[in-house]
Parts: sequence; C-alpha cells; structure tokens
Amino acid sequence: MQRGSDRLSFHRDDEMKHEMQGMLRSGHPTRAVDWRGPEPPADDDPELWRGPVVPATSSEPSLESVRLELARFLGRGAFPAGPDELAGRLRRGNAPDELVEGVQELAGPARFNNLEALAEALTHA
Repeated sequence: MQRGSDRLSFHRDDEMKHEMQGMLRSGHPTRAVDWRGPEPPADDDPELWRGPVVPATSSEPSLESVRLELARFLGRGAFPAGPDELAGRLRRGNAPDELVEGVQELAGPARFNNLEALAEALTHA
C-alpha cells in the first residue's frame, strides 16, 4: 500500500536499485570516471601499526603509528592501568593480536598513566 509520502516514486526507486546493482554485487566502486569514486589515502597519512614491535631495527614502527593504533582501541578511561588490564581491554576491543601480545610482554608490575607512556614503552621495549 502506497501512502504517497515517499520522497521518490517507485519508478525512480527501481532505477536507483538498477544503478547500484553493479556496485553491490562487485563489492567495489564501478564508476568509469575517477572523480566520482572515493578519495584514496593521502601520502602523509600515518601507516597503521602491523606486526610486532621490534627494538632498534629499521622496520621499527614509529611512536606516532603505535600511539594512533593504541588510541583506536583504548579510551581515556583505560588509564591508569597495568599491562594485563590494558591487554584485556585491547582484546575486548578486537585489537590486532600483535598489539595485544606487545602489551602483554611489557615487563613487571608497571602501571601506565596515559597512552603516551604506554606507546613509549612499546616502542622502546
């Protein structure tokens, strides 16, 4: 039953479904012209941290990338906390396993007061 309050007519609705059909089936943009597609990431966007933190190598992730990745999964209310508590929060937030393992491997009963201290401990471990 049509109420007449639809923004578009059913003809336009069918036309829009037909236009979107290719994108929905393929899973990626199907535009012929680049300017209509999504914008790619910028050159100066920080790389996300993937992989374990390794000490003193050229492939060591930067402090900025580790801090960014931690901030994605930990909120302000997570601190102060120890490595076990933080690893549990990261696991519940579906953080990458490498990040959770890096936090778990931090030695001793240390407590971190903020994200900066945790990121520094991970990059200098």
